[in-house]
Amino acid sequence: MISVYDQGPPPPCPTPFNMAAHVLAQADNMSCKIALSVLGEEDWTYAALKAAVLGTATGLLETGAAPGDRVLMRLGNTVDFPLAYLGALAAGLVPVPTASALTSREVAPMIATLDPVLILHDPDVACPDDPRIVPLEALRAMRSLPAADFHMGDPERAGYIIYTSGTAGSPRAVVHAHRAIWARQMMFDGWYGLRPDDRVLHAGAFNWTYTLGTGLMDPWTRGATALIPAAGTAATDLPALIARHEATIFAAAPGVYRQLLSQPEIAAMPTLRHGLSAGEKLPPAVRARWEAATGTTVYEAYGMSECSTFISASPDHPATPDVLGRPQQGRRIALLGENGPVPLGEEGNIAVHRSDPGLMLGYLDAPEETAAKMQGDWFLTGDQGSMDADQQITYLGRNDDMMNAGGFRVSPLEVESCLARFDGITSVGAAEVSVKQDVSVIAAFYTAAAPLDEEALRRYAEANLARYKQPRLYIHLPALPMGANGKLLRRALRQQFEASR
Repeated sequence: MISVYDQGPPPPCPTPFNMAAHVLAQADNMSCKIALSVLGEEDWTYAALKAAVLGTATGLLETGAAPGDRVLMRLGNTVDFPLAYLGALAAGLVPVPTASALTSREVAPMIATLDPVLILHDPDVACPDDPRIVPLEALRAMRSLPAADFHMGDPERAGYIIYTSGTAGSPRAVVHAHRAIWARQMMFDGWYGLRPDDRVLHAGAFNWTYTLGTGLMDPWTRGATALIPAAGTAATDLPALIARHEATIFAAAPGVYRQLLSQPEIAAMPTLRHGLSAGEKLPPAVRARWEAATGTTVYEAYGMSECSTFISASPDHPATPDVLGRPQQGRRIALLGENGPVPLGEEGNIAVHRSDPGLMLGYLDAPEETAAKMQGDWFLTGDQGSMDADQQITYLGRNDDMMNAGGFRVSPLEVESCLARFDGITSVGAAEVSVKQDVSVIAAFYTAAAPLDEEALRRYAEANLARYKQPRLYIHLPALPMGANGKLLRRALRQQFEASR
């Protein structure tokens, strides 16, 4: 038996199609129902949500933008983010959401690459000065404009672009089609156990793609209610919010579960059915503590920017301990070696078939890089795993040096190229290291004539790298470990550090 899961394709995406129209298809039937509650601040009915989205679409088009044009989003952790995102999609524009933590230095090359017609800008978010900027006040005023019509078209056309860290050291622009939202239906039963009467509380910020998909668009597609904590809410306050607002599903990254469980007592959450986790591997000890403290299960999912989540546990198909889960119904997944699918139980590269509706169109203006990720009809994720006879998949780690910081993948090359410009550093290597059980951080190992001022290093990183990319440790070494070919051995840096603790 070989490691392939293929139980038939999902229903084909209809045409013509629009991603925002699909997300808001339930709005007219439940206009008075609460679609979004920003806890303690504001509520949005489905009618108000749809009106604001289509009014925003009108306003964006009135600037002179045309379907197919790119719109860069430099917005903060506010409801402005999903409204602008869906408004751009409704108008046929191509929104490009970006992390608000990025610095102006990091955003500038994105602007040069994308050449967006508009830049939607919150003044509290870093962004270079640019004549294409639409200020937040103008963006908010668009909500009350007359509704635009949804721009319907080929589901294969470009819908949105997201950035992911690349192994080459600079972020890669990943282009997705409108049909990507159609693929997310496979998560409703394959991961969430999502129902129209659910109240889904997602602990992430509005401007994180995990929140945007799992916390907002998927509940809206299903006709459920999305609950988002106000900005600045502490993880330890979440159980009380879950109880007070009668949340039935809770979603967060593993780090939030860890912080939430740091308190001695957890408030009772009588309406909660289960939790969801994604972004990085959930440590077994954290899962065990959650289940012991709450009496509910956490269902984990695996995915990536190029294909969202496609392997998961779910209420209908819970995973055995230490296993990610199964491919969702409608997916075609394989574990590949050099000569194709490996036998069951053997390690292989987790791969997604090119027919998956959630798979990206490709990397922006990089056909060779896109082709390099394919092996025949399979997209290679770069993650290793094994499949058992029950088609459950165990995650075995990356086959490269990519780091994970709070659910964001970070290329060590990007961190290294930034720190290499710091005066006095002669060489530098970045690696994710474990500092205690279930806790890992980014560490920068460097060589210099003498140890450098660590506070100065931190200030430099703060000015030039998004917070999640900034090293938490700076370690001076006499030399960095190198292979016979002169290549930096980042795994050796990690191993040496952890062995010394």
